[in-house]
Formats: sequence, structure tokens, C-alpha cells
Amino acid sequence: MPRRRKRARFEQLTEFERGRIIGLREAGLSYRAVASRVQRNSSTVMRVWKQWTDECRTTRKSGSGPRNVTSARDDRHLVRMARTDRTASSRQLAALWSIATGVSLCASSIRRRLLQCGLRARTPLYRIPLTHDHRRLRLQWANQHRDWRADWQHVVFSDESRFNLWYHDGRIRVRRYAGERHLPECIIERHSGRTPGVMVWGAIAYHRRSQLLRIVGNLNSNRYIREVLQPEAVLGVAIFTNIHLQSRPGFPNGVGIDPLEVDEILKGLSDD
Repeated sequence: MPRRRKRARFEQLTEFERGRIIGLREAGLSYRAVASRVQRNSSTVMRVWKQWTDECRTTRKSGSGPRNVTSARDDRHLVRMARTDRTASSRQLAALWSIATGVSLCASSIRRRLLQCGLRARTPLYRIPLTHDHRRLRLQWANQHRDWRADWQHVVFSDESRFNLWYHDGRIRVRRYAGERHLPECIIERHSGRTPGVMVWGAIAYHRRSQLLRIVGNLNSNRYIREVLQPEAVLGVAIFTNIHLQSRPGFPNGVGIDPLEVDEILKGLSDD
């Protein structure tokens, strides 16, 4: 007998299988024939049929294991606690639960209850703090380029990224249901203030990428043109013809330079 089929004989019967056993027995099939149809032992079929004829029910009897410490109402309260603080760990929730109810629960029990209710610890969606103007500019750019038919091989995307060296930015989990990734309470804003770190600039195109350029100090429009576009960006992308440099729209830490001015700079340097 295949291992998978053999293992299925020891699994719990589903409500559909119990109903199927009763239906096949009422159709006149023997215990052995029913067991062959449902891929179960004959003793299991006999036990289900006897329970139906004696008690008129097919639900499984409760096992002899330990009972749950929490009730269904307690589980709902636990879910509300987890949804109130999405980033709380199972140990923190266990401590809060013990203070609120006076009942001790281990961290594994907390995780098991939340998993049964559909709350799973997942990786959060990180984003920088955005104002109303940032969102408006990003939406405006997306709407303008939604049906764009430009040749993407002539577009260069540039971006700056800062690597933090001070505060903790390690793994954080949020408890959420499936499909709640973009809820505000499931999003963690990453710090963008002045803290020790390393800032680099880079650009990518269709077939190649530029070298990473370390940026020291504040980056304004003059430094962006003098130290990034002229010595670095043009060296990496000048082989393209009719290039267009696209930076991120609505970026809070942008250098404040007009994209049209960037295009004019690139065209002038390419002509030279």
C-alpha cells in the first residue's frame, strides 16, 4: 500500500467522509466494500455506522486530552489584543494576557490560538513617512505614465538609499489576516531623520547599472548636479541615446531639482 494512502487511514474522518460512509451503508454495501471505497479500515466504518444507529449523530467525540484553558470568548479577547498591537510578540501577549485575566498562558499557546483564528506573524510593509503632497505627486506620476508607450530601454531610474548604523532596524513581525498587508496599522514607517549611516546613489537601466556612489553630507540640487550627474551618471549612461533620467516622484528627501532640468543637463553633456 502506498505510504500516503496508508497514512490517510490514521487521519481523522471529515464530516464529508462520515456522511459518505452512512450513505454507502444505507445503499446496502458491506462494511468491507464501504471501507474500500473511502480508503479506511473496516473497524472505522463499523464505529461510524454504530454511532449513527445508536445515537443518531456523526460528530466526533471529544478526546481525552487536556481541555483548553481559554474559551471561545477568551480567544476573541486575545485576537482583539493582538490586533490592537500588531507588532507585539507572543511572549508580550502572554504577559498582557496574564495581567488582564490572571490566567497564565505560554507563548506557544498564544501562537496556536492566533493561528487558529487566522492571525499569522508576517513581515510588515516598510515605507517612509509620506505627507499628503507626497501621495499626491506619486499618484499624479502614476496616472501620467499609466498608458505610457515610451521605449523603456532608454529610461534610467536613479535612487538614493541610506543604510542605518545606529538604531535597531532588525526583523519585526506584525500579526494580520491574509490580504491586510497594506492596512495602515500593518505598515511600519522607517526612520528618515539624521542618524549615523551611509548614503549611496545608484542608477539602473534596461541592460546595465551604474556604480554605487557614496554621498557624504546633505545632498541638494547643486551637489546633485555637480557630484552625481556630471561625473558619475553620465559616465554610466552616456552610451544610451535619447536617455531620460527618472527619479522617484514625491520623495520626501528629494534634492528639489526639476526633472526637465535634469534632461537638459544630460542632453548637454551627451552632446559634449
